[in-house]
Amino acid sequence: MTDKPSSARVGVRIFLIRGRQVVLDSDLAAAYGVSTGEFNQAVKRNLSRFPEDFSFVLVRDEFLALISQIVTSKGRGGRRKLPRVFTEHGAIMAAGVLSSPRAVKMSVYVVRAFVRMRREMSVTSEVDRRLLNVEKTLLEHDSALRDIYQRIRPLLLPAPDPPRRRIGFRPPGSNE
Repeated sequence: MTDKPSSARVGVRIFLIRGRQVVLDSDLAAAYGVSTGEFNQAVKRNLSRFPEDFSFVLVRDEFLALISQIVTSKGRGGRRKLPRVFTEHGAIMAAGVLSSPRAVKMSVYVVRAFVRMRREMSVTSEVDRRLLNVEKTLLEHDSALRDIYQRIRPLLLPAPDPPRRRIGFRPPGSNE
């Protein structure tokens, strides 16, 4: 394992849970070079530094939904407890709790991954906004074209044959 893992690797492991971008405790522990147990023990010793908006433990349904997104052990081994997840601020605080040189260095990578993810989400929302504008314009044009077609349609249909006068003798007073 190199001392400088790419921020892309950390960024791949950012999930959206409860409307927040979070990283699993096991991923942060791996990035900081400690075991998940050691990492969570350090967090528990300093729990006052991790309010709910910095870190929270997943509920079972959230964890099951997360398992379907990532490959985790389902048989022997694996997690015995529900994972704790960390927001960007919680990940930085965790680096301070661990206070190893590697943890401090890795906090920079974690922050960059969150920043990149935020930038990608803002670009995505900008693209969504533009697509909505295009869709709105297309709907307006579609409505205008439908209106024009309805007005032109009678002109495109063949004119009905004018009534013909019957040839021949008509007695006076008949309306034929």
